[in-house]
Amino acid sequence: MDTITVYVGKIVATDNFTQDDTREVQFVGEKLATYKRFIDPGGTRGVAETLYRTEDGRLIVHVADWSQWVNEPNYYLLFEVTESDLQVGGRFEALGHEAGFGRPLTLDEALSDLSELGDW
Repeated sequence: MDTITVYVGKIVATDNFTQDDTREVQFVGEKLATYKRFIDPGGTRGVAETLYRTEDGRLIVHVADWSQWVNEPNYYLLFEVTESDLQVGGRFEALGHEAGFGRPLTLDEALSDLSELGDW
């Protein structure tokens, strides 16, 4: 296991100044997976979720909610999660899938997911 360093808090950049209100957090653990996604079509905003297992066995998710736009804050958060949070229907389902915590969808779950696409 390694010493992991992450940051929590927020950073806001303006044209003339960057306000950095983040704090460093260190713990001993291992990185299990990372899941990244854009939240706008231009790729200027996104979220990166990283899953860690601490030396005492806890599952921790570090979330970086970022933007390339001036005056929009970048947030850095930590969450302690359970394996159910990483399963189908859980808050961090996609990250759990990347880390191997997921399971195949049932037919009903797959059909439900497709209905969210609208008129495809």
